[in-house]
Amino acid sequence: MSNPTRGSILESNRAAGTRLELLLFRLGGRQLYGINVFKVQEVIHFRQLTRMPGANPLVSGIATLRGVTMPILDLSRAIGGVPLKNPEEGIIIITEYNRSVHGFLVGSVERIVNTQWDQVQPPPAGSGRESFVTAVTIIDKQMVEILDVEKVLDQVVHARTEVSDAIAESSTASGRRVLVVDDSSVARNQIARSLGQLGIECTLVKDGREALELIDRMLAEGIDVARHFTMVISDIEMPEVDGYHLTSEIRGRPGLKDLYILLHSSISGVFNIDMVKKTGANKFIQKYNPDDLAKAVTDLVKELP
Repeated sequence: MSNPTRGSILESNRAAGTRLELLLFRLGGRQLYGINVFKVQEVIHFRQLTRMPGANPLVSGIATLRGVTMPILDLSRAIGGVPLKNPEEGIIIITEYNRSVHGFLVGSVERIVNTQWDQVQPPPAGSGRESFVTAVTIIDKQMVEILDVEKVLDQVVHARTEVSDAIAESSTASGRRVLVVDDSSVARNQIARSLGQLGIECTLVKDGREALELIDRMLAEGIDVARHFTMVISDIEMPEVDGYHLTSEIRGRPGLKDLYILLHSSISGVFNIDMVKKTGANKFIQKYNPDDLAKAVTDLVKELP
């Protein structure tokens, strides 16, 4: 896309006002990592964990906090590094992702910082398919790596992608096309597997910028995007152009003010619903339940002429 278009996107980002708050932490070395504060429930000092026979080797143990039992993952080991030295001196970050609670054992927690999504970039080219880094940003002249937590958790807890027979058998969505936008390769594939059971063809792109570039190419070629795609399913948290900004940009494209946009996020809460209305998206659902996703698509198709 040209620089003027890029400039308009950044202006849209600032106008939408979606900030990003990151909890910064380290895994034993000097590298800074970040996790969205909205996904963090609590930060606690290490406590004694219960070892479970036959547990995944990435799981250091099980902890119970306020009546909730959760696995605690050694995050350094989970992203392909060495196990944390002296874990008893570490910190546990309690998070909620995709409707379940997990703990990440890290070396130390630094602080919470504020930034904007337009200051977050995709990982450098050549980082490799197996990289667990989904985005990077600069904080106080230091690079912060934002991890693909869905990919981390998928090693331990595989999300169910099977659509229930009742929804699959009643669906009339076969042959429809959906644009899927998500910076997590795991999330993109989960959506594609679920909707594929309904006979839906998914076009997968890795972030909002790539989605806009695809849409603009289609428009330039004279393709009716709103007829080609039944809907857009987009993650909210993405580098540079997040789901809210993507929605605003799509609404500004000719002929796309009525294209159905479903925002899909591992973050729950009223904030998401308010921003969905503010930016012009049609619906928000929380990750990840294949029946919820399939029902949202099939319900829309039933309303179409």
